[in-house]
Amino acid sequence: MLIYESTHGTVREEAVRVPQKDEVAWVRMENSSPDEIKHVLGDLYKCHPLLIEDAIKLNQRPKMDTYKDHIFLTFFAVSEELEPREIGIVIGANFVITVYKDALPFLDQLYQNCQELEERLSHPGSILHAILDRCVDDYSAVVDHLDERLDHMEQAVYLNPSIRIAQDIFQLKRSMHQLRRVIAEERITLSAIAHHSFPYTREDDDVYFLDIMDHISRVVDSLDIFRESLTGLLELQMSMKSDRMNEIMKTLTIFSTIFLPLTFIVGLYGMNFKDIPELQWNYGYLYVWILMILIGVCMWYFFKRKRWF
Repeated sequence: MLIYESTHGTVREEAVRVPQKDEVAWVRMENSSPDEIKHVLGDLYKCHPLLIEDAIKLNQRPKMDTYKDHIFLTFFAVSEELEPREIGIVIGANFVITVYKDALPFLDQLYQNCQELEERLSHPGSILHAILDRCVDDYSAVVDHLDERLDHMEQAVYLNPSIRIAQDIFQLKRSMHQLRRVIAEERITLSAIAHHSFPYTREDDDVYFLDIMDHISRVVDSLDIFRESLTGLLELQMSMKSDRMNEIMKTLTIFSTIFLPLTFIVGLYGMNFKDIPELQWNYGYLYVWILMILIGVCMWYFFKRKRWF
């Protein structure tokens, strides 16, 4: 844990304990066992049993539960695979405790920054703001990545309408739907922190939480646009495939139509009847060729005038 001592304005790292009145503590619990969580939250910080149960399971939706001497927040970070990573945050008068299972590099960076910049640990609200702000910044990075990925998909479809991209689109839409649901609920939590006299933040902090809420609203709007774009992209691919198939069928139909009378002429003069009038013509073979070429050229000219191809 990190301890900020307000008297001297210093930050130091110590074993987990309850901070004094002139201290502010940040306790990180990464992939801790249930017994460790019970000891820290229950025995040391006297948290409510329901809070301890939620911190152990970590299978909640974004929420904010208010207890007598502390508040429990559930917030989510996002991995590179677009999977939400739950963070349980317990905030009290002079402490913040973060409980999470998977490694979160941004929390390690923030932990290091707090050791170098003491003012980040001067108040629980500052620590809470730093954590939530970094989570939302990662959301913005994910949105930029999705925008670039969507652009590549659009270019791939334009270059090759037959590309197999439907499965990727459906998987991406499912991930975005899950991510959007989580982030939209987090916006409600941020609104509660910024607009309702949150007991463990300073009045000056409200504007910073409003800024985070503005960013997260933009992320939600972007995700909605991307989901609509993915649906439109899938429809565009199907339309382009249909247009391509229509072009192919039109070309085959034109060729079949041109060769239809030629096949009739060849079949007519290929009959094995003895008394065919033109059978004894010296130039019958040349006559048939000229007739077939003339019919083919006339039909091609007719189709061209009609702009059928």
